[in-house]
Amino acid sequence: MAGNSTEQLLSMRVYNSLQSLGCPLVDGLYLREPDSVQELLCSPSLHRTDILKWICASICPSLKEKFSTIKSTQNEDLVQELTRFGYEMMLCKANDQDLIKGRAPPLRQLRFLEQILMVIQADSRQNSCSGDDSVKNDDLLGELMSQDHLSDLDMLLNPVCNPWPAHIREHLIRTQSAHNKTNGNHSKPSDVTNRSDHHSRLGSHGEESLTEAMALLQSTQSTLDELHKECEFLPSHPSGSAAVLSPCALKVAISDMSQLMTAFGHIYNTDFKAYCQRAPPALNSDASVFQSVHQLLHACNTELEALKQLSETSSSLTQTVQQLQTDKRYWSKGEKHTLPERLEELKNRYVAFLSLHQS
Repeated sequence: MAGNSTEQLLSMRVYNSLQSLGCPLVDGLYLREPDSVQELLCSPSLHRTDILKWICASICPSLKEKFSTIKSTQNEDLVQELTRFGYEMMLCKANDQDLIKGRAPPLRQLRFLEQILMVIQADSRQNSCSGDDSVKNDDLLGELMSQDHLSDLDMLLNPVCNPWPAHIREHLIRTQSAHNKTNGNHSKPSDVTNRSDHHSRLGSHGEESLTEAMALLQSTQSTLDELHKECEFLPSHPSGSAAVLSPCALKVAISDMSQLMTAFGHIYNTDFKAYCQRAPPALNSDASVFQSVHQLLHACNTELEALKQLSETSSSLTQTVQQLQTDKRYWSKGEKHTLPERLEELKNRYVAFLSLHQS
């Protein structure tokens, strides 16, 4: 009964999903009984095949043309095409045609339909989100291009303030004038007069700022050298001199660093932040007790090791004594005797000697 109730609930869920997605093949059915819905979705029929065709075409619109070329009598070709699409979506096996025809167990068919409908729902949500983003972008562009912000945009495109120092501005002016002369652009007399006045004003500050410029260049060069040591990915100069900073390489490095910082910030806020804000653990004041216990256990282990070695030595000594008592060896007169036998013989000879002299 539990299996039947699960199949019925799942069939109603799939049927409601088809209605919410606007499937035209379930519009005029008005099915209310779970058994009827399950029979529609899990029994082999042309209507069920058309529903599968609509689902697959909704996911991949290019399948509509392919389905239109398949004739109604070529049912096997249609089943093979649907099976191939399900296999490409990793929802069924490559030869799982019973699932497409409606001959598989109902619960398996309903799981398959539910999973493939989730793909359509995910695509629809993504399209709606992208549509909202495009609307927001259009609103932002409209706001930026409004009359209230045109003056700000003009100031950004044509800034009045020149950020360069005086000696660099003089160099830029000379470069620009030389470039204009090579292009055949002749300046007006008024412009020449203004520029000469400007150059005379800047010349008085040239000597004062020369020392500052040299110090700035040296500090900049040292900073660039330190950056180059850290950026190992930058190519070295072919002649072996100082490395040349590549703008493309710097752009790639900055982009990678920005992505890494964004990813780290997201992970920190979602996973690590709760742990990083915890108070540090308090050290136990009874650490000396554990140290003394460790020393006592180490001494106990040393004594046990010594007792083990003593036991092994005693066993080895006992085995040696037993071998001396049981093994036969050559003694006098070229005869082999054990040590107890030899001792017994010496004892008898000693007793005979004493009895002979005492008598």
